[in-house]
Amino acid sequence: MTSTTHKAEWNFPKAFWTANAVELFERAAYYAVFIAITLYLTKVVGYNDIWAAWIGGVFSGGLYLLPTFTGAYADAIGFRKSLILAFSLLAIGYFTLGALPYKATVLPALFILMIGGSFIKSVITGTVARTTTPDNRARGYSIFYGIVNIGAFLGKTFAYPLRLNWGLTSINYYSAAMCFIALSLVILFYKNTQIDADKKTVREVWNGFLRVLTNTRLVVLILIVTGFWIIQHQLYATMPKYVLRTVGNNASPEWIANVNPFVVMTLVMFITHAFRRVKAVTSMSIGMFLMPISALCMASSTLLMGFTGTDISIFGLFSMHPITMMMIVGIVFQGLAECFISPRYLEFFSLQAPKGEEGLYMGFAHLHSFLAAILGFGISGYLLTAYAPDPSLLSPEQLVHAYDHAYYIWFYFAAIGFTAAIALVTYSIVTRRLDAKKITKGYAR
Repeated sequence: MTSTTHKAEWNFPKAFWTANAVELFERAAYYAVFIAITLYLTKVVGYNDIWAAWIGGVFSGGLYLLPTFTGAYADAIGFRKSLILAFSLLAIGYFTLGALPYKATVLPALFILMIGGSFIKSVITGTVARTTTPDNRARGYSIFYGIVNIGAFLGKTFAYPLRLNWGLTSINYYSAAMCFIALSLVILFYKNTQIDADKKTVREVWNGFLRVLTNTRLVVLILIVTGFWIIQHQLYATMPKYVLRTVGNNASPEWIANVNPFVVMTLVMFITHAFRRVKAVTSMSIGMFLMPISALCMASSTLLMGFTGTDISIFGLFSMHPITMMMIVGIVFQGLAECFISPRYLEFFSLQAPKGEEGLYMGFAHLHSFLAAILGFGISGYLLTAYAPDPSLLSPEQLVHAYDHAYYIWFYFAAIGFTAAIALVTYSIVTRRLDAKKITKGYAR
């Protein structure tokens, strides 16, 4: 590689670096709040576990469904105006959650955050696409992906001391500050980027959405992969309350959750490269079968506790609760599963789309995350109520044995994971046979 080529790979315009900088602040803001969203809705606002779960699920799901539509609107008004609008909404939304933590104000605030966040998802990725060339696009997206994970890591890292020292409400003020800084950077440094692109109207996007919903093969695939992501969403839906209620308020679910991005960032490139010649569906199937193993690991903490007690010495340096240890082990398996699935899912999804319409259909490839967020959080609320109830609703006598069967929660998610894994293998066999029949009929003609 010549020095000129190497320089070209790093030669990104100011808009690229500004977009990545504000993405860092936005992700830090989002994940700080999101890791504690159901805790905040229950302990501060006053919703029970079931309502808190459904609200958190709809909020998260909307952030996966709306970007395709708001992206079309962002194309119409320009990226700079879109980012100013988005970060203004985010700053207002997070500040409102902190200043007015009441049922009458929280839902409108979350809706504002959902709209603002949906603009961010579409505009930042669009900026990366518009400010990179075929020579440096791969490096550009690797920088972007790294920034996203760094922001997520930092947000959850700060959320833990904020919660312990100043309470759950303080996390919202932190996130509002992050978004205000990002808004200032956009106003000062971000310029609109221009590119000749096939822009779509909101109506065209909606028509494409309806066409995806009438494609049986794609809908079935989306539903199957939803099973994987339902378990993944428990990192935010179930794990924080589960850990705090079974281990204690000084436990750190925020830091435990950081195990996932650490594993993905460390291993995803290695695993993707090692399995590059393996079919996409085979790689996905490995990940799908790893996912329920992660849930079983989380459920095995009680078994481990029978041998070790409530403290496990880690090389004599520090001690760890068995629930914390097995939660970390389970999340490591989740990260491994994600490494096998995420890089290959889009490839496999595109193969199921009609020829010549891959671009249209790929805009809705993440519908599984929309469904998984709503279902995953919703299921979590009922399971927490049944097996790890809110301690504030229990008497001292009830608390003694209230969490004896809390680990049962993870058996439900393991069952969902195994069902999804078997369904994917079955789906692959059936679709392969159907395609073979089409080819045979074509030759017969």
